Amino acid sequence: MIPDPFPSYQDLRRRTDAPPGSSWHVFGPGDQLGAVNNLTPATVVAAARLIRTGQVFNLDYPLNTFVPSPAGTRPATEHHIFANNPNHRDDWLDSFYLQSTSQIDGLRHMRHPRYGFYGGVPDEAIEVGSPDLGIQLLAERPIVGRGVLLDVKRYFEKIGQPIDLSTNHMITPEDLDRVAADVGVKIRPGDILLIRLGWAPWFLSLPVEERPKGRARSGNPGLVQSEAMLEWIWDHRLALIAADNSGLEATPVNPDSGWVDPDEPPPPRGPSHNGMMHRPLLALLGVPIGELWNLEELAAACAADGVYEFFLTAKPLNLIGGVGSPPNALAIK
Repeated sequence: MIPDPFPSYQDLRRRTDAPPGSSWHVFGPGDQLGAVNNLTPATVVAAARLIRTGQVFNLDYPLNTFVPSPAGTRPATEHHIFANNPNHRDDWLDSFYLQSTSQIDGLRHMRHPRYGFYGGVPDEAIEVGSPDLGIQLLAERPIVGRGVLLDVKRYFEKIGQPIDLSTNHMITPEDLDRVAADVGVKIRPGDILLIRLGWAPWFLSLPVEERPKGRARSGNPGLVQSEAMLEWIWDHRLALIAADNSGLEATPVNPDSGWVDPDEPPPPRGPSHNGMMHRPLLALLGVPIGELWNLEELAAACAADGVYEFFLTAKPLNLIGGVGSPPNALAIK
């Protein structure tokens, strides 16, 4: 259900019937899809008309591409093959971390420290085999629509200010507007927004022993943590936002966001999420996040033909109660 009129982010911040700044129940009582509701039959039909050349682009990196994991807590996947007879082969995976390579973060990936999981789903409902907020919801209702690429890396190189990919260079809403204006693309309701920073190829170009571990201990350029960025994402009515970096947002985080809790203890393992935009983006607004997407070939094709919009599909694993999944994403021009 798409509300009419559609509430602005400032409307959401004034809510008294749900956490301020949340979209809880905006799409109907008990909704667990969040911003994916912005994808409608009409947006799918319109997106299909963007297919002109038939070029297809894989947006997933292979499993075990990012080893060691940038997060520092996801070991490599082990692939095994066996045979029941000389003419047969079968296989299985061990240590398959669903967010260890190109991924979609579902809405159970992160809770808000004060308000909990999206829609008020109780903590005890987030367990193995339970359906609430599970990634299977994005498999039953696959992500299909108009994709838009904002090639931030190319734009900053064009204006003579290349991004230092070893730092936490923070991309602002104004930066996103400038990149879109530069290539003449407008963001529409239901869009699936892809942001190219060039971080994944840079990371993979480093010798394995020099690849940084733990996002909080190394620079990672990305979106700035701010209310203005949340407002930009919500008011553009994106269905999903993805990037080719580790985490979408910049780390170390913006200390001036107002989201850093000085009393929150550091986690016993893994990177700290204190002050991260994941919390309000997933748990309050219900916007799924894509990370470590492979955007290089698509970006080259967009630069070649000057067309930065395309048909896009993403079909996560149909795993009941999954937290995240490889996106199985394709762009078709």
